[in-house]
Amino acid sequence: MSAVARNNVRVSGSGPRTMVFAHGYGCDQNMWRYVAPVFEAQFRTVLFDQVGAGGSDRAAYDPAKYASLSGYADDLIEIAEELGLRDAVFVGHSVSAMIGALASIRKPALFGCLILVAPSPRYLDDGDYVGGFSAPQVDELLDFLGKNHMGWASAMAPAIMGNPDRPELGDELTDSFCRMDPRIARDFARVTFTSDNRADLPDVRVPTLVLQCSDDVIAPTPVGEYVHRHVKDSTLVHLRATGHCPNLSAPSEVIAAIRGFV
Repeated sequence: MSAVARNNVRVSGSGPRTMVFAHGYGCDQNMWRYVAPVFEAQFRTVLFDQVGAGGSDRAAYDPAKYASLSGYADDLIEIAEELGLRDAVFVGHSVSAMIGALASIRKPALFGCLILVAPSPRYLDDGDYVGGFSAPQVDELLDFLGKNHMGWASAMAPAIMGNPDRPELGDELTDSFCRMDPRIARDFARVTFTSDNRADLPDVRVPTLVLQCSDDVIAPTPVGEYVHRHVKDSTLVHLRATGHCPNLSAPSEVIAAIRGFV
């Protein structure tokens, strides 16, 4: 099966340059529905589902391949090459920010710039590095997910989304988490929350925009600042948006930041 079919790739818009949108953990391409269409008049837009999410071919899930973010980066490269992309704009949310960074390092010609929305190279605290989670917290999170997928989704999604005054946003993320296959959800969570891509950041060689939200329990402010310091040609923008999913909670602000960069 081609990567385009396997990952449920959807191509829209027109323009001389392509913009690729990649979703975060527990989500699918629908999470970009308020952002991606705005760029269709100027760009060819590409959306896809990570294997195990949305309309992807879940039979293609291989625990060995996806035991690290490298397997997801391979998929992104394969999609880009099948579509013949060169100098594309990559927009990645959450864990897909690092997936895009890894793909860019391996195949520099594919992406001319990166836009990283709420990125984190490491979620675990480590000495002076503030990732947002202690090792016992991550162990507890993964244990809870393994024992009670639905309960974990109901508890975690509203906290990740933030914006408690808009409970419908948390409800949407909860529903998205619940649609994941429990085994894939557990595996991808372990890969996400135990990954460490700090050493890869200096190898990013393309202009990079880092979008940092406030009150983000998954990627707190010191994390975005760390990414900015260690990616040489990067710009850091502090959004007014709160929580971890500004593509849903504050799409107009995300759109404005992207437009200002590209």
